[in-house]
Amino acid sequence: MIRKWIDIPPVWLLAFLCLAYWQARNHPVGLSFGPVWADLLGGLFVGGGLLLAALALIELRRNRTSFMPHDEAAQLVTGGVFKLSRNPIYVGDVMILLGIILYLDAVLSLALVPIFVWVVEKRFIEKEEVRLQRKFVARYVRYSQQTRRWL
Repeated sequence: MIRKWIDIPPVWLLAFLCLAYWQARNHPVGLSFGPVWADLLGGLFVGGGLLLAALALIELRRNRTSFMPHDEAAQLVTGGVFKLSRNPIYVGDVMILLGIILYLDAVLSLALVPIFVWVVEKRFIEKEEVRLQRKFVARYVRYSQQTRRWL
């Protein structure tokens, strides 16, 4: 039961954000394009990621299905931001991670972005897709052929 609340994407995102913060404070290697640009770019990514995730959550709630990655989906949601990506919340998480890394000017932590994508795919996306394909069969196959996993 506790695993359900600890092994969730926001906890993983927080862990990666902590690593980026640690790197920025203890091993600073900046991009040197100035704090204004780092703040602007970082803010755009964080804001865009939050907006994308919020729109996805609204769409999931509107369709009365769970947003928890370990739960069984009640509906196959293909509208709204789910037309752009099969995993808009995870895309939003990646954007937030990238935005904070840019804001912190934590260049070495840019390597965390593909690692985070890999962790999310292995821990959550692949299992979710198996459950969705098992439950929604042909509809899910059609959806996955029309809509990319990320972008």
